[in-house]
Amino acid sequence: MKAVLYEAPKTWSVTDVPTPQPGKGEVRIRVAQVGVCGTDLHIHDGEFGAVFPLIPGHELVGVVDAVGEGVTRFGIGEQVTVNPNVYCGQCPYCLAGRLGQCAAMLGYGSNFPGFFAEYAIADHTLVFSTEGLPLDTAVFSEPTACAMHGLESLQMRPGGSALVLGAGPTGLLLAQLIAAGGASSVTVAGPTQAKLDTASALGIDRTVRISRDDPEGNIAALMAASPHGDGYDAVVEATGSPAVGDICVPLARRGGTVLIYGVTREDDLVRFHPFDVFRREITIKGSFAEMTSFGAAIDALRGGRVRTDGIITHRFALDDYGRALEALRSDPAVHKVVIVP
Repeated sequence: MKAVLYEAPKTWSVTDVPTPQPGKGEVRIRVAQVGVCGTDLHIHDGEFGAVFPLIPGHELVGVVDAVGEGVTRFGIGEQVTVNPNVYCGQCPYCLAGRLGQCAAMLGYGSNFPGFFAEYAIADHTLVFSTEGLPLDTAVFSEPTACAMHGLESLQMRPGGSALVLGAGPTGLLLAQLIAAGGASSVTVAGPTQAKLDTASALGIDRTVRISRDDPEGNIAALMAASPHGDGYDAVVEATGSPAVGDICVPLARRGGTVLIYGVTREDDLVRFHPFDVFRREITIKGSFAEMTSFGAAIDALRGGRVRTDGIITHRFALDDYGRALEALRSDPAVHKVVIVP
């Protein structure tokens, strides 16, 4: 089969590799679509715990092609997705029920073979049915699960106001879940009008166009747009940009919460005034990998609580993987990129 294979950071090819065979308890999936996200750019650069050689890709939808011994949950031809995050079940964090903090966490597409390929293998316990969902919706199962975990991490009180900084796919998914979770108002901010238009079409209450290089002006504009003029009960950094992170604490209301949701580089720094956090009792949280949110995410997609209309803007064949990465990195017209093997 064809697959994207990295020998080392930034060194990859689309090449022939053996088609995997399902072992006991495993499912083989014929890949239909795989989303490309910012994490894949970090993995391309050798970040995010990437282990090489590696087949990347972690946002899968496909159909069951073969099953191993003992697998009875899925039928051949059933449309499915895969939770790419695997916990060890044995470390102190797992044994305490804190699965997301697993000390030996593994991930499909980051430190063992992922889904930028014609076929993929996964343990059946990580496979979820998306039968009946359109492919262009089902391919968002993994990012929606991450957004669902973000909602869980935020633990926002009903009736509060929220600001999501970043109108990328994951920001829009999380913004919709925050709205469905009981927020009184949700604002999405970003520099690209087309993405903000998509946010409005998906039902977001308010959008604010901000500049990439005017932090003080952005704070003033976003503060003015807040429901009471004094900021937001929840401020979500969904871009991975340290410059955006710098404006989060000032935009939080007294007693508010800042959620770091976007993927940054390990050496990035965000600045805030500790006295401000202390005086106004601001909470700062992180949201990393989901472990148990896949079922809820798929239910939200099925129920229409999360919509994906208009988010996919670019499709590439597996042979055009390099063009897909470059488009995601530098094309301002890109919103969501998918690979179609």
